[in-house]
Amino acid sequence: MSVQYFEGVGRRKECIARVRIMSGSGRFMVNDKEAQNFFTRLGDLETILAPLKATGQDLASLDISVLVKGGGVTGQTDAVQLGLARALTKMNADWHGAMRKGGFLTRDARVKERK
Repeated sequence: MSVQYFEGVGRRKECIARVRIMSGSGRFMVNDKEAQNFFTRLGDLETILAPLKATGQDLASLDISVLVKGGGVTGQTDAVQLGLARALTKMNADWHGAMRKGGFLTRDARVKERK
């Protein structure tokens, strides 16, 4: 039996995050760790979960799985937020307006300036 999921890829600086959303019991795993243990800085989880709040979705009814590579903590936070917003948009196209209005679908293309 296959599980249906919705996937979104987010990028920021040197970081790439693959976010998968499926119906479930509220598990939020990042690189096989609980999200609270992976993103320990104050406010990072609230930043990541902002697209969920914009759509009125409850984390308790979804399972979120994230694979994040490269970059630092700030880049990873922003990449996961973008990936989550893109996955939610695939899940329900009616949420595109709310995502756009909140600024969650705009990729921040700034990278470190080379000398």
